[in-house]
Amino acid sequence: MAENTIGFVGLGIMGLPMAKNIVDTGYDVVGHNRSQQPVDDLAEYGGRAAEDATDAAERSDVVITCLPDSAVVDSVVREGIMLGLSEGMTLIDMSTISPTVTEDLAADLAEMGVDMLDAPISGGEQGAIDGTLSIMVGGNEGVLEAHRDLFEVMGETVTHTGPSGAGQTTKACNQIVVAAQMVGVSEALVFAEKAGADLEAVVEAISGGAAGCWTLDNRAPSMIRGDFEPGFFAGYQYKDLRIATDAGEAYGAPMPQTELAHRDARGHRGPRRRGVTASPRARHRLPTW
Repeated sequence: MAENTIGFVGLGIMGLPMAKNIVDTGYDVVGHNRSQQPVDDLAEYGGRAAEDATDAAERSDVVITCLPDSAVVDSVVREGIMLGLSEGMTLIDMSTISPTVTEDLAADLAEMGVDMLDAPISGGEQGAIDGTLSIMVGGNEGVLEAHRDLFEVMGETVTHTGPSGAGQTTKACNQIVVAAQMVGVSEALVFAEKAGADLEAVVEAISGGAAGCWTLDNRAPSMIRGDFEPGFFAGYQYKDLRIATDAGEAYGAPMPQTELAHRDARGHRGPRRRGVTASPRARHRLPTW
């Protein structure tokens, strides 16, 4: 039985299965979410319900957040979680937010004697359910090692990427590459279809060469079938790419391709072929990665 009590704030599509995996390992988990149903689901599963973010922090040794964006993380941490933290505790933010917001929060928490790790994730809802996420961790490496067992409950690959903010920088790099793949594969499939080629054969042929990538292996087959079952909000991808382009501007790193993918994420439409068009609901979300 694990000794630490884990506060989990943000029980959404990713957060709830992650919290359940922590419960399965024997940790005591105290959860809070803006809407009540996920909290009730966690409590029914074996966790406990917190009244608010402050209560979750007060009743925990380690607090994990998995929230939508920079503004929400900053608000929830400063106006809620910080009020319940005490010296010697650790805050692990597994949201995808701005590296600069992370650095500011980490500095303020350090003044309280609280360690912070920024640990954004990749792997989608299924990865959260299976506990196979890729976790990119910024912050003190010793703090990561002290909590590695907890991270390994949630993720298959846990990588220390540098000081505070480095995890978020790494996640931005992940989204830059993934978005470019999505745009490229979509354009290639539309081109191949309009040229009259066999799409399955095209994908098989190019997957074995320099064009081979995760998107071709995991998303092209469903695109060809016209299966646009959603797994990731386009608004979240738009937000993630906005983080990347803003950081690129701040650091003087040009990102013309990412700017294009960012624009496309705003009004995403799946490739249209043989009468197979994304449903209105699917158009508002992107495939999971």
